[in-house]
Amino acid sequence: MPPGITLAAETELSAANTGFMLICSALVMLMTPGLAFFYGGMVRVKSTLNMLMMSFISLGIVTILWVLYGFSIAFGTDSGGIVGWSADYVGFSGIGKMELWDGYTIPVYVFAVFQLMFAIITPALISGALADRVKFTAWALFITLWVTVVYFPVAHWVWGTGGWAFELGVIDFAGGTAVHINAGAAALGVILVIGKRVGFKKDPMRPHSLPLVMLGAGLLWFGWFGFNAGSWLGNDDGVGALMFLNTQIATAAAMLGWLAYEKLRHGSFTTLGAASGAVAGLVAITPSGGAVSPLGAIAVGVIAGVLCAMAVGLKYKLGYDDSLDVVGVHLVGGVVGSLLIGFFATGGGQSDVAGLFYGGGLDQLGKQAAGVFAVLAYSLVVSAVLAFLIDKTIGMRVSEDDEISGIDQVEHAETAYDFSGAGGGSAPRTAAPAPGSNATAVAADKKVDA
Repeated sequence: MPPGITLAAETELSAANTGFMLICSALVMLMTPGLAFFYGGMVRVKSTLNMLMMSFISLGIVTILWVLYGFSIAFGTDSGGIVGWSADYVGFSGIGKMELWDGYTIPVYVFAVFQLMFAIITPALISGALADRVKFTAWALFITLWVTVVYFPVAHWVWGTGGWAFELGVIDFAGGTAVHINAGAAALGVILVIGKRVGFKKDPMRPHSLPLVMLGAGLLWFGWFGFNAGSWLGNDDGVGALMFLNTQIATAAAMLGWLAYEKLRHGSFTTLGAASGAVAGLVAITPSGGAVSPLGAIAVGVIAGVLCAMAVGLKYKLGYDDSLDVVGVHLVGGVVGSLLIGFFATGGGQSDVAGLFYGGGLDQLGKQAAGVFAVLAYSLVVSAVLAFLIDKTIGMRVSEDDEISGIDQVEHAETAYDFSGAGGGSAPRTAAPAPGSNATAVAADKKVDA
């Protein structure tokens, strides 16, 4: 019998936990369309559909790969702490409907579909850094290769029985390392290979639809309760409830922290800042919410909100073109949330592990750092290599002319909006914003660049 499977006769199936996990799985699935709207509103009009499709295509590709071999690599029999493999998991051919997951009270199928939704959204997160300039066929190939050699193995490291990070004692409740650091580091690796957008730091590149951004952020916030609370695979002991509460608290605190920094630094409270701050808080509490108290969640949220707000401006100083601040929000937020466990873990949540501020010393911080920087380095390097190989074979980027004219029309033969009707047309171009975050540009100039 593969690892992770118990017979229904040995552990009683819980209809309540099974139903709860199915609902959580649906909530996590909703996050990918929410991410598509969030990213789609942040780009210029001519890239809207491409941005939506870069998220939606992950729903198709990753689902099939997960069934064929992804679940087996992530959660199969361990091999050296690096990857898993179980033939019964290939195509789910050896799993019966009444087989339960790893001593829990939910079927293996339910656990598999819940984890599938994590696998889907992780590569979709990367797409925000690559806006305006990547061939759709190249992106689809990148997703296929990346989840195979990066996400599936890293998921095993962190969550699989026998995975080296899991055995070391790295705490990652719902994906700070496996999802957010993984995706953020991959985004950085790819953009260092493919280069900047045409007109980066010269032309206006403001969000074309802030209402769409806010809609996407709201859907992400809503779905994230399933993402986080569901990761305990039930709520028989109250830990899932703690995570649910801390998710709301940290998100609110991060939004307020980001807006306060933005007001002090740039003089305005922006809608993009509110949305980005909320996402930063969601990212940071994802690994830590089961280990910290509600007061600790406030600290995690405020720290993440401020640090992520500061980080998004680094792309202008360092010269890398992270189109929609994936590095600044997901990589930095994931690192912050994961490392703060070493300070704020109370020992009274998901485990008895205590952080530095609760008498636990530096031991857990060291374990968190090992997990954080191993995932960061692996994803960064392998993602850059994959992007380089794709670029040298089929080509990663569209041509400069196609990028300028609009990737929606070139790659999808469609446009997001019909400006041909009465009252149609695009707003006039304005001067480029001063270096700073996208949110700062919006505050400085409310006109939308099409």
